[in-house]
Amino acid sequence: MKNPFATMKLSVVLKDFISLFYPQLCVGCSEALVGDELFFCSECLQQLPKTNHHLHPNNAAFEQLAGKFPIQKACAYLYYNKGGLGQTTITSIKYHGNIALGEWIGRYLAEELKSSGFFESIECIIPVPLHKSKLRKRGFNQSEAIAKGISAITGIPMETQTLYRKQANTTQTKKGLYDRWKNTEGLFLTKNNDQLANQHILLLDDVLTTGSTLEACARALLQTPNLKISVLTVAIA
Repeated sequence: MKNPFATMKLSVVLKDFISLFYPQLCVGCSEALVGDELFFCSECLQQLPKTNHHLHPNNAAFEQLAGKFPIQKACAYLYYNKGGLGQTTITSIKYHGNIALGEWIGRYLAEELKSSGFFESIECIIPVPLHKSKLRKRGFNQSEAIAKGISAITGIPMETQTLYRKQANTTQTKKGLYDRWKNTEGLFLTKNNDQLANQHILLLDDVLTTGSTLEACARALLQTPNLKISVLTVAIA
C-alpha cells in the first residue's frame, strides 16, 4: 500500500536540506525556521500580539470608527507596537515586498475569525486601493494580498474594480490627526457601484491608525444604496 505521507515527508526532508544552504528566517526574531514552520518560528507565532477584538463587539477599533461613519462591526487582529511583532509583520509585507506573508496572515487570521462568526453575512471584501502610480512603484497592493488570503479561507469574493483613488496622496506616516484627515478628504471615488447595492461589504486595510483612510473609503462607498460596511485590519496602532 502506498504511504499517503511519503510525499509530505519527502517535501519536509527536501526543505530541511535546502535550508542548510538557503535558510528561511523567522519574520519576528530572524532565527532559522525548522520543520514545518512558515514565516514565524513556533515561539514568535505564540507571541503574536492578538487583540481578540473579534470576541468583543464594542472593541477599540469599533469605537474609533463608529463615530466617523455607519459601521456594522470592526476588528483589528494585532496590536501595532513600535518594535513589536505587529509592526514587524506589517513592515515585512508592506516595505520588504513579502507578498506571500500578506496572503499567509490573511489566511491565518481568517481561520480564527471565521470560528467566531465574524464573517457571517459579509458578501464581498474590498481592500483599500493604492493609486496607480504607487502601485507601479511598489509592484503590489499589500491589502489585496491580505484580502486574497482571507478570501481563500472564507470563500468571500474580493472586489477591486469599484473603489479607486483619484490621486496619489502624500505619506501619512508622520502626520497628525487633522493633517491625516485633510490628506484623505475626497481621495476615493467609486465606479459601477450599483452592483454593491443592498450588500454587506468588508473594507480591509493593513493598519488602523486614526481611521482617516478608512473613513474616506467609506464615504465614497456609502453613495451606494443600502450598503452596509464592516472593517477589518491586520493591526491597530
